[in-house]
Amino acid sequence: MKRKILFFINPISGTRNKLQLEKKIIKKCEGRKISFEILYTAKEGNYAFLKEKLAWDEITDIVICGGDGSLRPVISAVLGLKVNIGIIPLGSGNGLAFTAKISSTVDKALEVIFNGKTSRIDAFFINNTLSCMLSGIGLDALVAYGFSLQKKRGLFTYIKLSLKTFLTAKPYPFELQIQDTNLNLEAYFISIANSNQFGNNFTIAPEASLSDGLLDIVVVKKMNKLLIPWSVFRQMKTGKITRNTKEEFSKNYILYLQAKKIRILNPQMAPLHIDGDYAETSMEFKIEILPAAYDLLVP
Repeated sequence: MKRKILFFINPISGTRNKLQLEKKIIKKCEGRKISFEILYTAKEGNYAFLKEKLAWDEITDIVICGGDGSLRPVISAVLGLKVNIGIIPLGSGNGLAFTAKISSTVDKALEVIFNGKTSRIDAFFINNTLSCMLSGIGLDALVAYGFSLQKKRGLFTYIKLSLKTFLTAKPYPFELQIQDTNLNLEAYFISIANSNQFGNNFTIAPEASLSDGLLDIVVVKKMNKLLIPWSVFRQMKTGKITRNTKEEFSKNYILYLQAKKIRILNPQMAPLHIDGDYAETSMEFKIEILPAAYDLLVP
């Protein structure tokens, strides 16, 4: 089948030289005689034109050159359409790409795209807004908000901001309604994951799979703040799924749950991020898995 690849480059993702990236894409595609087009991502995130463009230009693949936040608006616009999604990871975290074993080296990422192997990947909805990899309520959303205001991006900036936010963080009250269980608790943050990590190989949900039809929910409950780094590190290593019993829920500082859907009540309007991008919060979140949402180009 003849392929035509549409590349979207995010001009502000990461710290790499985008002009050099563009030159490399042109050279590699021309060398393989693959039809292609290069566009830059839309700041306002409006990709409504893609449905018509895919049909008119016979686009077979869309490749997003950027971070996790660059993926969601593009994938949202083409849900249900026959098109492959590829990633050249350029963001600060690249959680979805790392979970899918896609290299952050441009040449290797391009090889994955050219080889054309795909896998069906889940996504999920938060109050009808798509999330492709990991979203969160609380502390990590505060970090996402602070990061969005920074002029200088990159991993070092993210780590510095995370430490600063952690020192002043306070827990929020939540009510979780999951399966037949209601939980009232205070937590520093709640992560809802499809991929198994925040990014940079920092694992938060070790058992998460991109294609198991389940949400992985990690709740870091109110505890002595000094215990949080150790507790999260232990969670990264063990990945123990919390049993659906009141006893297990009450005795564990970190809850690790799996479900197809969950409802979260958020009375103090704790902040929200979706795939690393700060988003408008709500007093209620209805979250549900969307199995086999799209085709991802993978190694």
